Amino acid sequence: MFGNIMKIILVVLYISVVYVKCYITEPGPKYVATKGAIWPKPQKQNVSSKNYFTLVDGSFKFVATGANCKLLNESFVRYYEIIKKNRISKPNGIISNIVTKPLVDESYLGELKQLNVNLTGKCNDNDQPSLDMDESYFLGVLEDTELSANSIWGILRGLESFSQLLYLGDDKSSVLMNATVIIDYPRFKHRGLLLDTSRHYIPLDKIYDILDAMVYNKLNVFHWHIVDDQSFPYVSKKFPELSQQGAYDPTLFVYTAENISAIIDYARKRGVRVMPEFDTPGHTRSWGVSHPELLTKCDGVQKGAYGPMDPSKNTTYSFLKDLFAEVREVFTDQFIHLGGDEVDFDCWQLDPNINDFMKQHSIANYSALESYYIQKVIDIVDEIPFSSVVWEEVFENGVTLPNKTIVHVWKDFGTPWNQTLYEVTADGKFALLSACWYLDHLSNGGDWTKFYQCDPTNFGGSEEQLALLLGGEACMWAEAVNEYNVVQRIFPRASATAEKLWSNNDNYDLEEVARRLEEHTCRMNRRGIAAQPPNAAGFCL
Repeated sequence: MFGNIMKIILVVLYISVVYVKCYITEPGPKYVATKGAIWPKPQKQNVSSKNYFTLVDGSFKFVATGANCKLLNESFVRYYEIIKKNRISKPNGIISNIVTKPLVDESYLGELKQLNVNLTGKCNDNDQPSLDMDESYFLGVLEDTELSANSIWGILRGLESFSQLLYLGDDKSSVLMNATVIIDYPRFKHRGLLLDTSRHYIPLDKIYDILDAMVYNKLNVFHWHIVDDQSFPYVSKKFPELSQQGAYDPTLFVYTAENISAIIDYARKRGVRVMPEFDTPGHTRSWGVSHPELLTKCDGVQKGAYGPMDPSKNTTYSFLKDLFAEVREVFTDQFIHLGGDEVDFDCWQLDPNINDFMKQHSIANYSALESYYIQKVIDIVDEIPFSSVVWEEVFENGVTLPNKTIVHVWKDFGTPWNQTLYEVTADGKFALLSACWYLDHLSNGGDWTKFYQCDPTNFGGSEEQLALLLGGEACMWAEAVNEYNVVQRIFPRASATAEKLWSNNDNYDLEEVARRLEEHTCRMNRRGIAAQPPNAAGFCL
């Protein structure tokens, strides 16, 4: 009896100690931010921890020493404004000026007066970013400070890196930059962010903010999931009824061709591609508000209900051909995402016309029917011409895909994503990964680490297979986000994805990464991006 009581007392004491420990903490911040660390991390960087310059924004300038054009000069103006944002707002509201602090120090190399920018290739104001654009650059912050690149896109990436080298001195007034030599280039060609603007309409000003933040993270593809079941905000000139009846509001919550062109041009000037997605045959309920004939009637499941597009009608394909031809005129990118995911076969199974069609064409099952549909749609866009991207189900259902079609792996359930990547690339197909970078999947603060620890090359592929992996995307589905929380839901979590897609950092220290991300998040905040805190307690200047 006494022994049992003692055991109970000991257990209670143990639990009490553990409980108390949960409330024992140390003064913050949890992670001390780095100073002048570039995100994403450059491929090769030799930085002096001692030798440094100061920079005064009023006397600093960019100087084009190679090819020049309006596109380059506009980037100088943008980055001059960004550099000025290294000023800080003190609690009393006074803005401190960037000034040169008198320093008597052998490590002090003087005031940085200019950055010589040497574009060795051609500079054309109409240049378009593409899958194969050259984003490599060299940056030397030494006695002769120079940024050089073969293309305007490399110059843009180098200007971003240069702007991130700046940091506040200990006096919170002077702005410093360490002597640095950088040779940098991306690990992957395609480094994207998917934004869903159907579940919730995202206003243009927020899209511009997101594009700016993408540039600060060297992301280069804005995957615009512009329509879905819930709404059709794309304003078609040939089929205006699609948005007039399918959008949440035909005037307030739509994207006109002029809106889209403005977004594309804004992105282009910053080296970001804009790739549209029109997901079919599923995810098309909003299409059917104005064009019910496109969809499969589903009275057997629910009276008055509609399912996926009807693949048995020639008129379905005629409609898509006309719509995608128009989309080709609006969007300038080489690629269109055709979707092809999450197709519910129930309505097809219950439609007698579809079943008769399958018998006439010797289509054995509904997966094969989807394959029939997707094949015809790919043929349509191939003629327009568009190159296509499809979700992984299209590959899994055995569709005969052109070699240039990209398979987008998204499932983090069922078959492991690394197995799917292996199978896709073993079949000689190009691939993108998103499975481990779904931004709508939430957990407690600091969950960027799960994004960071996902290595897209971890699928056991050969060198030939690895060469077919073009990169990946973080995905922001909008069931639970709108204009008021979308930016902070994306960043800085997507920053982790961005570094995995740019940097070759197989050996990393998560604590060091956390310190760099702490600085980078504050940097985005200073630039007007509402990125949420990445870690635990801390502060931003």
